[in-house]
Amino acid sequence: MRRVARVVLLDPDDRMLLLYGHEPEDPDDTWWFTPGGGLEGDETREQAARRELAEETGITDAELGPVLWRRTCSFPFAGRRWNQDEWYFLARTRQLAPTARTAAHMPGLTDLEQRSVSGMRWWTWEELSATHETVYPTKLAGLLKALLDEGPPASPTVLDTEIV
Repeated sequence: MRRVARVVLLDPDDRMLLLYGHEPEDPDDTWWFTPGGGLEGDETREQAARRELAEETGITDAELGPVLWRRTCSFPFAGRRWNQDEWYFLARTRQLAPTARTAAHMPGLTDLEQRSVSGMRWWTWEELSATHETVYPTKLAGLLKALLDEGPPASPTVLDTEIV
């Protein structure tokens, strides 16, 4: 089971930053997802969340908050099955992600990320709830709405296991 730290990054207007990804060999198989990735060495999930956010978006000023959600998921990607235990951290920033270039041009991305991440954008909860595009986790619009209405949960909410 791969241990993963993800970031629910909000800007001052309560928009969430998502990355746009696709299967490396099939650019038509697309989805939106939160920044984040696997832990390296003996780093903590908090350290991994900060590192991944900086590598994937260039954002380094985010204030990392509590763990909002936990999720177990399993999905095929790049020719293998990934089984992950994901923790989603709340973070806030005033720094906007690059808009003139795509995420694929971020210097911190791995080779696989450069071949499978093609952009990023800020989303309102209304935009997330109205989209017909694939977004992970699948109930992200409702989760964001609850977060904005009620604030962070007292302890992390365990989301449904997702197996794709």
